[in-house]
Order: sequence, then C-alpha cells, then structure tokens
Amino acid sequence: MENRAGVGSQSNSITYMTSNRNKIKELIDKRAEARLGGGEKRIESQHNKGKFTARERIDMLLDEGSFEEFDMFVTHRTHSFGMQKNKFLSDGVVTGRGTIDGRVVFVYSQDFTIFGGSLSETFAQKICKVKDYAMKVGAPVIGVNDSGGARIQEGVRSLAGYAEIFQRNIEASGVIPQISSIMGPCAGGSVYSPALTDFIIMTEDTSYMFVTGPKVVQTVTGEVISTEDLGGANVHSTKSGVSHFLSKNDEESVLLIRKLMSYLPSNNLEDPPFMPTEDPIDRLGDRLNDIIPEDPNKPYNMYDVIHEIVDDEEFFEVQRNYSQNIIVGFARFNGRSVGLVANNPMSLAGVLDINSSRKAARFVRFCDCFNIPLVTLVDVPGFLPGSNQEYGGIIVHGAKLLFAYGEATVPKVTITLRKSYGGAHDVMSCKQLRGDINYAWPSAEIAVMGAKGAVEVLEGRAISKLDSEEEKAKYAMQKEEEYVEKFANPYQAAKYGFIDDVIEPRNTRFRIVRSLEALHNKKEQNPPKKHCNIPL
Repeated sequence: MENRAGVGSQSNSITYMTSNRNKIKELIDKRAEARLGGGEKRIESQHNKGKFTARERIDMLLDEGSFEEFDMFVTHRTHSFGMQKNKFLSDGVVTGRGTIDGRVVFVYSQDFTIFGGSLSETFAQKICKVKDYAMKVGAPVIGVNDSGGARIQEGVRSLAGYAEIFQRNIEASGVIPQISSIMGPCAGGSVYSPALTDFIIMTEDTSYMFVTGPKVVQTVTGEVISTEDLGGANVHSTKSGVSHFLSKNDEESVLLIRKLMSYLPSNNLEDPPFMPTEDPIDRLGDRLNDIIPEDPNKPYNMYDVIHEIVDDEEFFEVQRNYSQNIIVGFARFNGRSVGLVANNPMSLAGVLDINSSRKAARFVRFCDCFNIPLVTLVDVPGFLPGSNQEYGGIIVHGAKLLFAYGEATVPKVTITLRKSYGGAHDVMSCKQLRGDINYAWPSAEIAVMGAKGAVEVLEGRAISKLDSEEEKAKYAMQKEEEYVEKFANPYQAAKYGFIDDVIEPRNTRFRIVRSLEALHNKKEQNPPKKHCNIPL
C-alpha cells in the first residue's frame, strides 16, 4: 500500500511539474506572440516605410532594460463586422513605464501593424491607465503616435475612448510634462490628444496631422491638396506652429525627447535636473561689447549673444522654424535649467506679431508651470503694424504674452540689449510685470517710440511751418538727436528704478548667474482663484 501510494504521489508530482512547465511555456509563447504585433509581414511593411515598430521605438527611447510593460494580453471586445475572429494581443498600443537617464517615465506607443494603430475602447483604457499611474507618482508621460484614428467597427465607444484620454490630458496639464511624438499618421480625433500636451515632435516624410484628410477637403471645399501639404511635418513646423520640433527620422525623434527631458522636472513640485558644468560663471563675453551695430536699424545675430552667455554654448531651441522673429528654448546657467526668450533682430527686425506672441506666451506659461526660471533678452521695436495683424486679433494675441509674463511667479531676469519701444516694452517682462531683476546694456533704447516717429508726432506742426525742405530736414534731424540723447538710453528708466542696473555686455553671463542664484528660493503666489481667464 505504501509503495503504491508513493508511486501515485510521485506520478502526481510529475504531472504537476509538467503542467507547470506547460503553463510557463504558454506564457512565454504568448509574450512572443504579443511582441510580434500584427505579424512579420506587417512589421516588414513598417520597416520598408523607414519606420520602426512600437516596441522598437520604446527600446530606443528608454534606458536599456528599464521597460516594464502593462496590459500585454489585452484584446478588443468587439463582435461587430466579424471582429471576434480577428484579435491581437496588446490591441494596437504598447504601454508601460521605464526610465530616461534613470528617471521614471510612463510611455505608450501606438502599433500601426495592428489594425493600423486604430483606437478601440480597450486601446484607450490602456493609455488612460498609464496616464493615471503617471499622475499618482508624478512622472512624465511620453506618447508615440502612429495611428489611423478611431476604430470604425467600434463606433461611439472609440470616440468615448478618445474623450477619456483628452480628459486625462487636461487634468495632467501643468502637473506632469506631457510629450507627443508623431511618427506616422495622426488624423481626426486623434490629433487633439497631442495638441493638449506640452510638446509635439514630428518626423519628416513619415508623419502628418490634420482634422480632415485631403479627400474630405476636396469633397467639401473643392480644394485639391496632398497629404504632405495639408498636414505634413514641415507644414506644422513652419506655418501652423503645431509642431515644436522637427526630426529627420524615428531615431532623431527619440534623441530629441531624451534631450528635452534633461531640462524638465518630473512634475510641478520638483525643480529641474541640475547638470554640473565646468563653464566658469565669471567667464567674460568680450565680443558682446561690440556686437550691437552703430546703426540702430542694422540687425545682429541674437544667437551669438545666447551662445556666449549660456553654459557650454548649448541652447536647445523650441519651434526653431516657426515665427522666427522671436526665439524660445532651454539653456542652463551654472548647471540650472532656464527658459530663454529673445527677440530676433534678424527676422522682421524682432517685432512682435500674432504668431510670435502666441509662441512665446505658450513657452513662458510652460516654464512657469514647471518651476523653470525665465531669462529674457529684449530688442523689440514694437508690434507689427498693418490691417492683417489687426484683423487677426493682434491685440488679444499680444495680450497673451503680457498675461503670461505677468502671471509667472518663477524667477524672471530681463536684459534689454537695444530697442524696447512702446507697448512691446511692457510685454517683454518689464519691471511692472513683476520682473525680478531687470538689467540693460548701455546701448539700450527704452522709450515710447523711436526718435523719427517721436519727432513726427511732437514736432510735426513746427516742421510743416518751415519754408524749405532743407530747413525741415535740418530741424527734424536736430530734434531727433535731442530725442536720442534724452530717451534712447537706459538711464531714464534706471533713474526711476525700472532698470536695476546698467551692465557691461561682457559681464552679462555673470550677472544672470548671480541673479538666478539669489532668486533660487523665491516664493511668490497669485491671488486664490479657480483659474485665470487668459485672453484666448
């Protein structure tokens, strides 16, 4: 009896072990199936288009071996149109968490090899889950978009899934950084989630974004237009401003995301990462003493100024190809991340217009959300005049930038290099918009308007009474020289305390670093309110 019992027990043990091994093999097989996405042929098709798969993109983005996938075995729940016979593990989106330079991030990457990356109810739930996790732990969310839009077979459930995602985008705004990389199609309702995030990166030739495609446009309006011309990466990087960065391929897009992350905190309660530097804080920028031309109407290269004053000459520009009359981007001073805003005299003389005001306002508000100090370099002759600007609402759009600076409570250091005229002077982080430290170079011209325009207003009647054109020209020139001597310098503003100091240009880096160090523990709050009503 004992022997028989022992044999039976041994047999049961062997059966159990075999069953266990089969279950483990089943798990391994299912993981392998999920990693294949829509299958080898569709993966090959993706590669032939110069695109990587969803998982390949995540592997490139995250630190090696750091990715932990969620919901690998999720499938859709649709029975309409025979969909119950056509199911894939992961259901078209890969989600999870990992690290970038050791910092936790949450990611989702849409898989075009499964139903063209179209969004289903379960697809949306997977994305919502990682967003919810990210909010709980205070970590950034990075989304890789490569999708044909809503899954038509699911009807309104797919639309509801989009709305669930949008709601989480909105709740996370200003709490955790949200980055969208467009590495394929992004059309219809799917464009609004990236639009609600902080930064969008598009890839040349392989990505596009639009609300309605070329066929619908032609049907409704009669306009014949290509996919690229309607919503390609170059269009959104140069004309619409929808895209913040333009990459040549998937690899460069990933590198841009990793670079961007190096300047950002993980959430709104943290400071940005500190990056040690060997660049001395008292390094003199001697060439800055001669960079401003004698002719006040002659441009100079603002990028030369920027590279001269920041750590290691490194500047990470945002929206480089859009509205180039203003420059925005990230840099470091003594290892600390800052947001830098600068007028660009090389483009439209550095004037503010509708697009530049919107571009800078959005950037300023982002920096304020995430505790990134603002350094502003001013050379602005005013707002762009003309009926197109007025009809387009330059008043409201200019007010956005004014509002953004006035609302910001992060440290703000402003340097006026040359022109700072009229309302544009106020808008560009002036002392009255709670600028903490406002410096000016000796070449600064701070006034209501330029000398020529001022003389026309103030002396126009007197000039008109003179007999000859020669006398009029001589008198006007004399008055312009008087105006320049009295107003086209920083000392009038300094006399009233609107400028804290007039500094030698070559000392600009040192003065900025010292100011930012002094302001590092700044505490300032806006009045309690549900939210502001920025002029939109």
